[in-house]
Amino acid sequence: MPLDVLVAMTEGSLGYILQQSLLNKLRERNLRRYVVTVVTQVVVDENDPAFENPSKPIGPFLSREEAERRRDQLGWKVRDDAGRGWRRLVPSPKPKKVIQRHMIRDAARAGHIVIACGGGGIPIKREVNGQYGGMEAVIDKDLTSSVLAADVGAELLVILTAVPQVFVNFGKPDQRALGAVTLEEIERLYGEGHFPPGSMGPKIAAVIDFLKNGGRRALITNPESLPSAIDGRAGTHFIGGI
Repeated sequence: MPLDVLVAMTEGSLGYILQQSLLNKLRERNLRRYVVTVVTQVVVDENDPAFENPSKPIGPFLSREEAERRRDQLGWKVRDDAGRGWRRLVPSPKPKKVIQRHMIRDAARAGHIVIACGGGGIPIKREVNGQYGGMEAVIDKDLTSSVLAADVGAELLVILTAVPQVFVNFGKPDQRALGAVTLEEIERLYGEGHFPPGSMGPKIAAVIDFLKNGGRRALITNPESLPSAIDGRAGTHFIGGI
């Protein structure tokens, strides 16, 4: 199956699981709200440099022999993934626009809970004739969330991850947790290389893009700390221009 179709299948099936779980919790609390999953198309630039250098590992871990067989038969790019096995590499272009952004905004304003941009959304390009076509790529979910949040005028972007706060020098004896930081401060730290591309880097890049495109506040924390973080007592808070 083409990769854009696989992304759509994953987005729909996981969206359904989340949608049903949330709906059941709402009914337990006698809250008459609805949940909707939007299979989301995201425009990317087919000339994005990512297509010349596929770097996003996806799919199962394979033996070297099996990975090389698929490379030869299917034209895959493959690479050893940190000694855990071989995986397929695909491009990870930057998201430009979420096609369903107005539908998502209107549904949220109507009081519904909207699940969108799952897995980063389905990457598509604009054809010469004006039609859309799918792309063999995977978009970073945090960057897509940032684009959507800015487009719908969200005041707060929340990114949930595995740690309660963002750290400078993470995992080192001198690691330091960040409480509240300005856009200028986080840009400087990002430029100094404190946030690796494979972990916190994309999340920080998403926050920076959101604040630069009109967002006022962003928050990174883990699910357990979210209630306290919303009240300002946990997490890392990012503040844009006032």
